[in-house]
Order: sequence, then C-alpha cells, then structure tokens
Amino acid sequence: MGTSVRVELWSENRAAGEAAIAAVMHQMHHIDDTMSHCKPDSELMRINRCASDGPVAISQPMVDIIARALDFSKLSEGAFDITYASVGHLYDYRRGIQPGEDALARGCAAIGYRNLILDRQRRTIQFARPGVRIDLGGFAKGLAVDDGVSILQARGIRNAIVTAGGDSRILGDRRGRPWTIGIRDPRNAQAMVAVLPLQDVALSTSGDYERYFERDGVRYHHLIDPATGKSPSSVRSVTVVAPDGLTSEALSKSVFVMGVDKGMRLVESLQGVDAVVVDAGGALHYSSGLLAGGHQ
Repeated sequence: MGTSVRVELWSENRAAGEAAIAAVMHQMHHIDDTMSHCKPDSELMRINRCASDGPVAISQPMVDIIARALDFSKLSEGAFDITYASVGHLYDYRRGIQPGEDALARGCAAIGYRNLILDRQRRTIQFARPGVRIDLGGFAKGLAVDDGVSILQARGIRNAIVTAGGDSRILGDRRGRPWTIGIRDPRNAQAMVAVLPLQDVALSTSGDYERYFERDGVRYHHLIDPATGKSPSSVRSVTVVAPDGLTSEALSKSVFVMGVDKGMRLVESLQGVDAVVVDAGGALHYSSGLLAGGHQ
C-alpha cells in the first residue's frame, strides 16, 4: 500500500499475540495484492485495463469497497471520487512531473463517479466511457485497518491499535488509559499541532506533505480535487475521527477537497464524526465534538 504498517496489542499469551499480528499482516498483504495500483496483476489494475470494454467480473470484497466509495461520493457531492485516478496517474511526485493542459483536460473529462456502472448482483463493474481509471489509494488503507481490528477481535484481543500510514483503528483502550494520537504539524515533521486521547475509534489524516513537489511557489500533492484535477490549496491537513477506518479515510479526503467551511458542515452533520483541520495559514479548526471533549 506504499506505506508502513504497524500493529500493537496486548495479549496474555505471547505466542497468541504474535500469531494475531501475523494474521493481520497476512490480510494487509492480501489487500495490497488485490487493490494495488502499482502491481500489474492486481484486481484493480485488471479493472482499469478492461472495464472500458465491457463488464468485468470482480470479487465480493471489491464490490463492497467500490459500493462504499460510491456512497461517499454521493455524501460528499463528488469531493470524494475514486475516478480521480483518471488524472491522478498523470502526476509523478518523485520526478516532479505534472500533466500539460490538454492531458489534464482529457483526464478531467473521464472523472466522475457516475461513470462507474457497478452491478452488485452480478458482481461486475464497467466504465461508462474510455479513459476512466479508479484508484483505491488511501481508501484501501481504511479497509485494511478495519479488517485488522476484526481479525484481532475474532482472536479475543481487546486492546490494540492497527496503523497503515495515516490511518489507525483503535480497539479498546491502552490498558486503562486512552491511546494518545499526535497530529503532526504539516510544515514541521518534528512538531505536533494537537494530541488526541482516543479509544474504540478510527482516525485518518490526509496532508499535503505526504507526496508532493513544488514548482513556481505551487505545491502539487497527491490529494486531487475531482472537479479540477489539481491539488486543493486551502488546507494543509485534515484529521477525521470516526467509528471505522473506511469512514474516517473517505471523510478526511472529502473535507480536504471541500475546504474548512463546507467540510466542517459535512462533519457536523454526521453522528460520531469529528475533525481537526489545519488551514493554508496554519490555523487549527476543531469540530464541536472535540471542542466539547468528545472522543476523549
């Protein structure tokens, strides 16, 4: 998944604990093998190669995650959209490459979650037009931490944290104390802008500092606004706390694209969801639940 994965848990039996961690890691590798946009033989890459030509048979987990993605696209009015990859694949952040205006326009024309024809009964997906690509990117990390916690629960683990990059799912507390999760300063990797004491929740952070390059004073980063095919610049980072990893991941991306005002209105409309946003000027914005001591 292009990131580091970490599991920390408490077990009375060391061997059982190590076996539980191994089971989580096995599932992480399976998700990476299935949903990677880097591995040519992954299910996701097969979809991108073939779905413009007709319906492609897909696995039930792929049906489920694409269905959830479509739900979040509707909820966010298109701010979250896995077809952003129709443009996203044109950027190379390591080499500092961005698409020209013509390529950008062609890519943007293919963006739109309504271009995905998902048949849940037949378990197929088809693209409504050529040029469409999907990328489950960070969304699959949300699934990975959710699956990880489910595996641990099934093995009787009650206190744990599963982390994949900027996504964490917390199970229980840390043996009588909450888990403390720091939110890094987007412009200083050694500093924290906030520390949240949490238990039994998921947390996702999306930031403009993860993969980016700068040119002529503009920061081009991996978070893409589906409406423009370009990186939003009104926000530096968004951290969302939610009941599960898929929700926190999708909403952190949505709020980043929507900006502080519109994004926070979406957060405030959802039960059990909170957010911390660092805007382009470095100012912090907290949702009302966190200001009132929620999730703490």
